[in-house]
Amino acid sequence: MPDGSTFNAEQVAARLNAAMPEGDPKDVIRLALDTFGDQFSLVSSFGAESAILLHLAAQVDTGIPVLFLDTEKLFGETKRYRDQLTDLLGLTDVRTLKPDPKDVDALDPDGSLWVEQTNQCCFIRKVKPLDAALIGFQAWATGRKRYHGAARAALPHFEASDNRVKVNPIAFWTRDMVDAYKAEHKLPDHPLVAEGFLSIGCMPCTDRTADASDIRGGRWQGSNKTECGIHLSMRENRELVSLDAASL
Repeated sequence: MPDGSTFNAEQVAARLNAAMPEGDPKDVIRLALDTFGDQFSLVSSFGAESAILLHLAAQVDTGIPVLFLDTEKLFGETKRYRDQLTDLLGLTDVRTLKPDPKDVDALDPDGSLWVEQTNQCCFIRKVKPLDAALIGFQAWATGRKRYHGAARAALPHFEASDNRVKVNPIAFWTRDMVDAYKAEHKLPDHPLVAEGFLSIGCMPCTDRTADASDIRGGRWQGSNKTECGIHLSMRENRELVSLDAASL
């Protein structure tokens, strides 16, 4: 495990990518666990494709901390799916994170912040709670994949952000590989997938996807927003929040 006093996420990510430019996702997870030990976690939305990464991680170690962001605007189906997968995969350390009630009371007392200040809403409900929960962790795994497009199209296995290493074990997998893995291991779908939801986030900002080739097309429809913010730096998030405020 890297010494926290001299930890440089850019250097560590570069070294790990050099050690494993390609590879089986479980090997990527093992390398991260061997490198960071108890300072490694996994963040999961328990969304449409979450079962794959969770199943892979559980085969390496069911005790890897899994951080789940309950924004208090999720579909009820997502919470039930979290419970279902937790039991099915034997996950022993799933941690549910919620926004600070003081932030919600001050900035979103009537729950309508998402209408005009979407970035601010994501910031108080997802970015800040995750940032707080990641204190003490040097690395965390995500389920992002290159075929999701946009900023994800060139994802490496390891990247640096805010002096932490983000690990993307299935970054190189295609959609066919994801579907085949799910079928092989008989992993249950999120209940909303059958209703046409291919990427599932908060209820107000998630819709069915008309074009099946555009996995994230149902997220923040009608806007140029493509990410909730947890995969951006804190500086980038604060800039987006400022733009929200300036546009009012």
